[in-house]
Amino acid sequence: MPSAQLCFRAARAYTGSTSRVRSPISIPNNISKATQQSILLSRTFASTSRRPEINKVLSSASEALADMKPNSTLLCGGFGLCGVPDTLIDEVLQRKHLTGLTAVSNNAGTDESGLGKLLKSKQIRKMIASYIGENKTFERMYLTGEVELELTPQGTLAERCASGGKGIPAFYTPAAFGTVVQTGELPLRNNADGTPKVYSYPKDVKVFDGKQYLLEESIKGDYAFVKAWKADKLGNCQFRLAANNFNGAMGRNAKMTIVEAEEIVEPGEILPEAVHLPGIYVKRVIQSTTAKNIEKFTFAKDPNDPDAKKALGSGDTAAKRERIVKRAAKEFKNGMYANLGIGMPMLAPSFVGPEVEVQLQSENGILGLGPYPVKGKEDPDLINAGKETVTLNPGAAVFGSEESFGMIRSGRIDLTILGAMQVSGNGDLANWMLPGKIKGFGGAMDLVSNPEKTKVVVTMEHTDKKGTPKIVKQCAFPLTGKACVSMIITELGVFDVDFATGLTLVEIANGVTVDEIKAKTEAPFKVAEDLKPML
Repeated sequence: MPSAQLCFRAARAYTGSTSRVRSPISIPNNISKATQQSILLSRTFASTSRRPEINKVLSSASEALADMKPNSTLLCGGFGLCGVPDTLIDEVLQRKHLTGLTAVSNNAGTDESGLGKLLKSKQIRKMIASYIGENKTFERMYLTGEVELELTPQGTLAERCASGGKGIPAFYTPAAFGTVVQTGELPLRNNADGTPKVYSYPKDVKVFDGKQYLLEESIKGDYAFVKAWKADKLGNCQFRLAANNFNGAMGRNAKMTIVEAEEIVEPGEILPEAVHLPGIYVKRVIQSTTAKNIEKFTFAKDPNDPDAKKALGSGDTAAKRERIVKRAAKEFKNGMYANLGIGMPMLAPSFVGPEVEVQLQSENGILGLGPYPVKGKEDPDLINAGKETVTLNPGAAVFGSEESFGMIRSGRIDLTILGAMQVSGNGDLANWMLPGKIKGFGGAMDLVSNPEKTKVVVTMEHTDKKGTPKIVKQCAFPLTGKACVSMIITELGVFDVDFATGLTLVEIANGVTVDEIKAKTEAPFKVAEDLKPML
C-alpha cells in the first residue's frame, strides 16, 4: 500500500506541471478516505496561483490623499496634541481645494497645531467635537458663525465613532439627559453677532430599568486619519501609551482609514496580542514625518518648595483653595477608583497619605495615573485629561477613549471630583459654559451620568469674584447634569446633597459662622445636628 507521504509527493509533482490542460489525478483506492481528502486539499492549495504581496505602505502623504474629495467627513484621532496625525493634516492644508470638510475630533488642537490649522485656513465647514478648550480661533469662529459646531459629550463622541465602525446605527446613553444636548437648545451655528442661527434637535428619550436615556446616532466617516506608533505592511497598528485615545475607534470607522506611523515594520514584528487596530480596517499607511508636541508641560515639585503652592493661587485665594483641596482629599478611601477634573481636583492626591491607595483614571485612556514627571522625563504620549504631562504608576493600564467612558458610564468609577460654576439645591451641576465664553463639555456629562454608583463631589469657592452665590436654588447656566452632585466642598463648609430633600450643612470651617454661610448661599439648607469642623 502506498504511503500517505508518497501520495502527497505525487500530488505536488502533478500540480507543479506547467501544462495548461490537466487530467484528474488518479488516487489509489486502497488508501484511507482521510488521506484521499488530504491529497485533494494539497492539490487545491498547491495549484492556487500566488497572490500579489499585500503592501499598504505608500511613499508619502501626498500619494495617500491623491483621491480625497472636498465636502468629506473626516475623523481625526488624537487628544489635545497627543496622538494627532499632523503629517496628514499638513497635507490637507496644502490642498486648498479640500474645503467644506466635516471634521470629527475630540478637540481641534491649538491655534497653530492640529485641526486648528484647517480651521484658520477655512477648509473646515463643521466640527463635531467635545471640547474647544484654549483654541481661541475655534471659539471665535463658532461664536461668530464662521464654523458650525455639533458639541457632543466626550464619551458619547467616542461611542458614536465606535458604534459607526461596528454597523450599529444608534444607541441609548445616560450622558446629557436633562441638558441642552437632550432638549435641542444647543446652537449648531451662530450669527455674526453671536446670537443663535440654527439649533440642534431634541433627542428621543426612553426609560430602561427606571432610568432615562437619550438616543444618539452613530457617526460614519469617509476618511479617518490615525496616528500609530508602529504599523506593518498589512496595516496592523500598535498605539503607544495614551496616544490610543480616539485613534482606535476612528480607525475602525471610516471607508478610507489612513495611518501615519512613527515606525513602519514588517509583518510579524508587532506581536499578535499587541495589535490594537487590525489591518482589515486600514487602507493606507505612510511614514509620519512631523515631531510630537506637548501642550502643557507640567513637572513634579518638591512639596517644601514655595513654588509648589503656586497652582493654588496666591494670598487669600491660595488659603481658600488649599482648605478645599485638603478636605476633598479626605474623600479618597483605600481601594477606590477615582477620576479628577481639571484644576483644584487634580491637586487633591498630593494631600492623600501613603496609607491610602487609590487608582486614578483619566478619561483619555489611563488607569493608574501617576504623578507629574521630573523635568526632562516628560513624554508626549503621556498626558492626562487636562493635557498635562504625567507618569504611570506600576500596574497601570492604557486603552482607547471608548473603553474609558464605558468604565465611567457603567459606574466602575467610585468617585469623581469636579469644579463648578453653579450647583443647585437638588444637586444639578453647571460647569461648562459662561455667557459669551464656551469651552465645551469634555467628559463631564459622562462622569456625572451614573450618580447612583459614582459619588460626584464638587470643589469650588463659595461665591464668584463679584460675591454672587454659586450654590443656588436653580442653575442659571446650562446644565452638565441633573440631580447628580452628592457633596459640595467650599472654603466655608461641606454640604451633603439629597436629590429629593436638598442640602444639609455637615461641616463648617474654622472661624466661619452658620449665619455667614446663609448670607452667601442662595439655596436653602438644613444644619446637621452634629455639625462637625471641616478639617
